[in-house]
Amino acid sequence: MVTWNVATAEPPEDVISLLQLDVQPPTDLYVIGLQEVNATPVRFISDLLVEDSWSHMFMETLAPRGFVKVTSMRMQGLLLVVFAKQIHLPFIRDIKTTYTRTGIFGYWGNKGGVSVRFSFYGHPVCFLNCHLAAHMNYALQRIDEFEYILEAQDFDITDTPQVLDHKLVFWFGDLNFRIADHGLHFLRSSINGGRLNLLWDKDQLIMMKKKEPFLQEFEEGPLNFKPTYKFDRNSDTYDTSGKKRKPAWTDRILWRIKPKTLPLEDDDEKASTSTDDGPDEYPILVTQDKYTSEMSYGVSDHKPVIATFTMELRKCFDTPLVHVSPVGVWSADQDALLNYTVQEDFMSSTWDWIGLYKVGFKSATNYETFVWVRENELPEINEVIQISVDKDEIPLLSGQYVLGYYSTNMQSIVGLSANFQILESKRAVMEGLVPDNINGFKK
Repeated sequence: MVTWNVATAEPPEDVISLLQLDVQPPTDLYVIGLQEVNATPVRFISDLLVEDSWSHMFMETLAPRGFVKVTSMRMQGLLLVVFAKQIHLPFIRDIKTTYTRTGIFGYWGNKGGVSVRFSFYGHPVCFLNCHLAAHMNYALQRIDEFEYILEAQDFDITDTPQVLDHKLVFWFGDLNFRIADHGLHFLRSSINGGRLNLLWDKDQLIMMKKKEPFLQEFEEGPLNFKPTYKFDRNSDTYDTSGKKRKPAWTDRILWRIKPKTLPLEDDDEKASTSTDDGPDEYPILVTQDKYTSEMSYGVSDHKPVIATFTMELRKCFDTPLVHVSPVGVWSADQDALLNYTVQEDFMSSTWDWIGLYKVGFKSATNYETFVWVRENELPEINEVIQISVDKDEIPLLSGQYVLGYYSTNMQSIVGLSANFQILESKRAVMEGLVPDNINGFKK
């Protein structure tokens, strides 16, 4: 997970260390929350949709490593993007996004929260990226804004209509909490001397957690990294401008596992059912492995904060809703066939489609071509349905591809084939896309 207030800057030249790609053991999910992203959209020829330059940079970096963008949510300067290893895509279901504007003194829209929720192997998870009110004196307003966001967000899902209904919640962003009482000299000498623990007691979020019961349900790792605000740009030096802002841990990542609901003592029936309640059979265990800042980036006056987590869970299911596979040899010299089978009842639709993706694709819409599912009737469970793909839609050159069944109602890929090879077509040679003479040998 990453949170970073990028202060309207364009992305740096690379995000390798930001995403811990040089040191990490293999990651399964990336969740990236940015604040103050430049609000002007940028169109890239290579992408079907208008993406901001940050999303583009993350996709270009992660797609070749086998990560696919699951979804994203944008509200002006707030951006939340989720990536997953290709293998997990069929088990990320019921994706919903929403946003809430907040603002003090009538400046609505510049602050607030954006969130993404989905079921991960059957476990409801929610990610909430917030940008709360600034300035030292507004600690209470920050809590009020957070409570307002929690109350206002509605996902239109029966079991988990609101953020705190989810089994696992991550709350992160530029939460803007400051270090109270201490003077600038004491702050700087404590930071420079590596005595960060002297500042923890006066961190406003830590102080607020002692007073607010609902905040006590959120866990946070120790603040063993330097405050991430406010720096002179392109440096590791705290603010030398006339304002000389005090350093603060404004940028944070917290998490909450939903507390078990205690049975009512006088309701015997309730008590007996809550013990064998379904979710308890499928507990979820979260361990934070790293909580730090990445000081090497200087494009913003904030430093990015990074957290890595290990999530241990029992999968509620491990069979995709749809099985999809290519039939026989695929090349652009002839029409191709694919089979699909619905393996479990779900809200399938005649608006569902099956995309042909090049391995290393960026998102569900980044297909080479697609075909609609059978349109005259919905499938029976375990019925094998065959669809033809026009040869003119098949890539001419050879390469590794994968088929993905996209559910319109669930807004996600619910079945993926194994990777398979498309063969180079005779048309590719005829159209001059490949040399017919390689090293003097006729092809």
